Amino acid sequence: MGIAALNPSYACYHAPMQKKSLFQSNPYLRTPEQYRKALVTNVSSSTAIETGTSAASIAKTLAPIKTPQRSTR
Repeated sequence: MGIAALNPSYACYHAPMQKKSLFQSNPYLRTPEQYRKALVTNVSSSTAIETGTSAASIAKTLAPIKTPQRSTR
């Protein structure tokens, strides 16, 4: 008799994880706007902790970059 049969929760914690790419497992990477917002939040809060500056002021300097529109010709 295997250890998983003796303790059913053992199989749950020790089963191999499914292989998924980061793109498949992280919904923020699928939408550029959500990705950018999450990135600015992450970087500004981390930088605020390191520098003592407010996260809001850092986020303003990391404002979204406007990308030029492509022509439809």
